[in-house]
Amino acid sequence: MSEKEGQLSEEEKAELQKSEKGTVIELLVPLDTYLSAGVHIGTHTCTKYMEKFVYRVRPEGLYVLDVRKIDERLRIAAKFLARFTPENILAVTSRPYAYTPVSKFAEVVRGRAIVGRFPPGLLTNPYLPTHIEPEVLVVTDPRTDLQAIKEASETGIPVVAFSDTDAKADFVDLIIPANNKGRKSLALLYWILARQILRERKEIPPEGDIPMRVEDFETRLVE
Repeated sequence: MSEKEGQLSEEEKAELQKSEKGTVIELLVPLDTYLSAGVHIGTHTCTKYMEKFVYRVRPEGLYVLDVRKIDERLRIAAKFLARFTPENILAVTSRPYAYTPVSKFAEVVRGRAIVGRFPPGLLTNPYLPTHIEPEVLVVTDPRTDLQAIKEASETGIPVVAFSDTDAKADFVDLIIPANNKGRKSLALLYWILARQILRERKEIPPEGDIPMRVEDFETRLVE
């Protein structure tokens, strides 16, 4: 996917900074920060459930997500996750680009992280030495993190999932629409979510920041 495919016109940018009623929206980060990280860039496929989060469909068939809805769902997810005991928040990912974002997210919110292969039975088999009982699960992609989602569903654990336009929503309780495949997108999304959770917990002021930068959440490319 080329950079040009995800670009928005100035008119579209202006529209995305306003609500349906025409009032100016204050986003969690500047619109250009969202756009430069490509959080809005979807895929060439869109499932029925994800249609409501789509802003435009490009002539070449690329689905573009609505940044306003991404921002809104990040706020909702943070408010929801802030209710749980920190150490009982489990974030998982099998996407290499999300290894660092998920690890840093867990570090900031004082939760737990599993990156790479999800061990079968981890949530459902109490006889496993590694068995854990989180209160809530955060996943990077409903497609690639399906094992974790299924086990959470079996044990009654709510699931929050970053979901691209091609995602299936089975067993997911709260979807955050977003580009969950891009390196920079994943770093920004997890950074925002971590910061917003701390704001909701009142551990930092409503406009406060966390010590880590977005770049600290970014998975480094191997040279």
